[in-house]
Amino acid sequence: MPLTQRIETAIQRAIATGQAGLAPTRLAAALDYATAPGGARIRPTILLSVARACGDDAPPLADAAAAALELIHCASLVHDDLPCFDDADTRRGKPSVHRAYSEPLAVLAGDSLIVMGFQTLARAAAQHPARAVALIDSLATRTGMPDGICAGQGWESEETIDLAAYHRSKTGALFIAATTMGAIAAGQEAEPWEELGDRIGEAFQVADDLRDALCSASDLGKPAGQDDLHGRPNAVAALGVRGAVARFDDVLGGAIASIPACPGEAALAGMVRAYADRLVPAVARQPVPGE
Repeated sequence: MPLTQRIETAIQRAIATGQAGLAPTRLAAALDYATAPGGARIRPTILLSVARACGDDAPPLADAAAAALELIHCASLVHDDLPCFDDADTRRGKPSVHRAYSEPLAVLAGDSLIVMGFQTLARAAAQHPARAVALIDSLATRTGMPDGICAGQGWESEETIDLAAYHRSKTGALFIAATTMGAIAAGQEAEPWEELGDRIGEAFQVADDLRDALCSASDLGKPAGQDDLHGRPNAVAALGVRGAVARFDDVLGGAIASIPACPGEAALAGMVRAYADRLVPAVARQPVPGE
């Protein structure tokens, strides 16, 4: 079964559990709205690609891990868009959840997706309980404090920001979760896969900074220019466009070089490069007047 089909089936199955019984209908609808259509699904794709490269001997557990990771990611987008954070009107080309359903329901939808992510892993634990516990721990580490996406959001409220720590937690955390959880789901050690996730996360952050600075809202499917508007640290402000592109290329090369030896190493390297090539807007590689 193609990875995309595995991911979508697992996510839809998880969402259906939250819409069963006598669930409040608007909140139930908000869960589906927040997760579909799902964009690139890059994090669960990386997770399943790593699992496949490592042998993928427990596909149901890997699928549950992929769904759990994407549910956490979607929850973070719902919360990021709230007025108390980015106050974004759109996400993935449609009104953000709080615009479509109200702020209270957006908070509840995000909270529900977080709980659902961990519940999805717990329900898949029967055949491989030790792996499932490790998956839950890995996902929790990269979701909360001090090394997860909550910490990343928290850095934006500090007077002095550690840029490396900020990027590693806000963006890199779920990519580290993707690579390590993929390995764990296939019965491998997590630690050798952390560097790959860290480097992919940094490359994605630099590319995201470039898109935010150079692309329009219609291109992005969400508001553009948010880094400048909110005064966030970013690679374009620090390095300029050419410098940011050079940094992206350098980090990407390091990411591919860091892939641990495994049966599917070459295929995984090809997937990482193919995804990365789509991230940087073409205009970023064109000469920039004044630089």
